[in-house]
Amino acid sequence: MTAREILLALPVLAALACLPLLGPPDYFMHLAITALLIALACTGWALMGRFGLVSFGHGAFLGIAAYSMALLWNLAGLTPWIGLPLGVALAALAAALLGWPAFRLRVVGHYFALVTLAAGEIVRILVTATRSVTGGSLGMTPNQAPPGEALAAMQLGKAGFWWLALLAWAGGLLAWRLLDRSMTSKALAAVAEDEDAAASIGIRVAREKLKVTLLSAAFAGLAGGLMAQYRMYLNPETLAGLGISLQIVFGALAGGMYSLIGPTIGALFTIGLDETLRVAFGTQFIGAAPLIYGLLLVLFVLFLPRGIAGLLERRPRRAPAAARAAPAEAAAVPAADPPRA
Repeated sequence: MTAREILLALPVLAALACLPLLGPPDYFMHLAITALLIALACTGWALMGRFGLVSFGHGAFLGIAAYSMALLWNLAGLTPWIGLPLGVALAALAAALLGWPAFRLRVVGHYFALVTLAAGEIVRILVTATRSVTGGSLGMTPNQAPPGEALAAMQLGKAGFWWLALLAWAGGLLAWRLLDRSMTSKALAAVAEDEDAAASIGIRVAREKLKVTLLSAAFAGLAGGLMAQYRMYLNPETLAGLGISLQIVFGALAGGMYSLIGPTIGALFTIGLDETLRVAFGTQFIGAAPLIYGLLLVLFVLFLPRGIAGLLERRPRRAPAAARAAPAEAAAVPAADPPRA
């Protein structure tokens, strides 16, 4: 990042870090923390999605990291400060085991999307089947920390989790920016255009795809682990199933996966929509959220392919363009003939 970008980012992060000190309601803090963690997962998805690597199985990476961390704490007493990095590493390993054969065999497009979809369902079914350890469909709860050891067990209050989520979210944005300024981004852009042409000029296609897939899975796993530890409850439907995977895809596409801040905008939109539907329908229309998500996703793909961020970026450019066109039009009009004596 440039010095100018750092100078612009630091005041924003400092202002956001001061949010808990203002004493906002617990409900607002809950929504803010959830939005940041969803934004982190959406940012991770967009890292690979914008290069044509569409995944419908990111819920698998969330679930692997979350359940690994929780089981290490419950069964071995290993602090989540160590269990979380191990869970993220396992999520990245799962992405490598999934991605490397797919990329070497040139599984692309909707076939790759189907492979990731199957992987997500495999993780969900595995968690449900091992109910004696994971709690199955009933879910599991991490053990409460002994008195005085809440910090070591990462069982923090809302303020602590806000700062932790803010740090993770900022790390995701930093990774996005560094990737954009690297040669890997240019190589992936070439691969997205034409794999054969990219390979002919010396780009190692499978390796470049695997790099961004591992990074994307790691951020998804980090979001899943923090989400599970914040809620103190794990369930395969909300942390490893198709539902959370589609929520991540919807957030990234709705916000704009080609913009740095787009996935965050999408996460805020998704959380707001989810809460609105919950209040409006309650338990009367259980399928309301998936139905409306699906309809909105189609509308965004058709009419806003660059998402909300793309729409916001386009509007400020119209005024200067119109301003530049006005003098040009004025110059094109011939001057009136001077009056004759």
